[in-house]
Amino acid sequence: MSRSTLPLNAIHAFLVTARHLNLTHAARELCITQGAVSRKIAALEHWLGLSLFDRHARGLRLTPQGAALLPEWRQGYELIAQAGEKARRTQASIRLKAPTCAMRWLVPRLMALEQRQPELHVALTTTLDHASQLDNFDAAIVYGKPRRDAITLFEESLTPVMAAGTSLPDSPAELAGMTFLHPTDDMRDWQCWLQGQGIAVTMQRNQHFSTMDLAISAAIQGFGVAIADSNLVESDIASGRLVKPFAGEVKTGAAYSLLQRPSGEAPPLLAELVAWLVEDQKVTQSPLSAGLA
Repeated sequence: MSRSTLPLNAIHAFLVTARHLNLTHAARELCITQGAVSRKIAALEHWLGLSLFDRHARGLRLTPQGAALLPEWRQGYELIAQAGEKARRTQASIRLKAPTCAMRWLVPRLMALEQRQPELHVALTTTLDHASQLDNFDAAIVYGKPRRDAITLFEESLTPVMAAGTSLPDSPAELAGMTFLHPTDDMRDWQCWLQGQGIAVTMQRNQHFSTMDLAISAAIQGFGVAIADSNLVESDIASGRLVKPFAGEVKTGAAYSLLQRPSGEAPPLLAELVAWLVEDQKVTQSPLSAGLA
C-alpha cells in the first residue's frame, strides 16, 4: 500500500471496533464480515507500522499506540462527517405532494420559507388525487377527515366569494339570479353552505369545474359566485381580488392535513418545513391576527 494513501475506510473500521472492542459487534454495525473487519485493521496497522489492538481470549484491548490515536482520529472523523452532513443539507430536496386545490394556500408559504432559508428546497408535485398516503414522497398534504397520524393544517370552511367590483347581493336569496361556480361535478358544496344558512335557493345557472382552484379563478374573472374554502382564498381576499358577500361560513368536517416520514427516514430540514407550515397557520388563525385583519 502506498504511504501517500490514507486508508479512511480502515480508520472507520478501527473507530467502530475500538468502541465495541469486539470484532463480531463491529462487523454487525459495519454490515461486513468479521474477517473483512480484521483485514481492514490489519491493513491500517501495516500502513502505520504499529499494532492497534492486543488480541486476547475475551476480545480486544487497545494498545498504548491505538489508545493515543483514538481521540484525534475520532475527532477528525466527526469533522468529516459534519462537513458531509452540512453539504448534504444544502443540496437536499424535500419531496412534497399536495392537491392542486391547496396551491393558493401553500405556494406563498413555500416562497416565504425559501426566502428565509435558501438552503431548504422543496420539490413540489401537485395531484388531483386526494388519496391519504405518502407514496414515495417525504411529506404530503391530504384532504379528507382528520387523521391521528397526521397534523391538521386547517379545517375546511366554505363561504361564497365573488370578484371585487361586481354588484354584491344584499341577501343569500339574491344568489338565485347569479351563476353558481361549483368546484366539483355536483352541487354538494353549495348545498352544504345553503343548508348551513337555513335557506333554500334554486340554482338555475351553474358552471362545474374539476377543482376548487379553477372555480376560484373563474370567480376572480367575474364569471359568477364560487363556493370556496376560506383558507384557500385568504390571499385573494387580502389583495382585493375577491370579496365575501356574506359572513357566514360552514364547516364540512373535512380538513387539510400533513403527513410526513418518520424522523429516522426523513430528509434534512423536513422538520423545519413542517414547523413552518404549522406555526404559520397558527399565526394566521390566531384571535389577534383575526382582530387585526
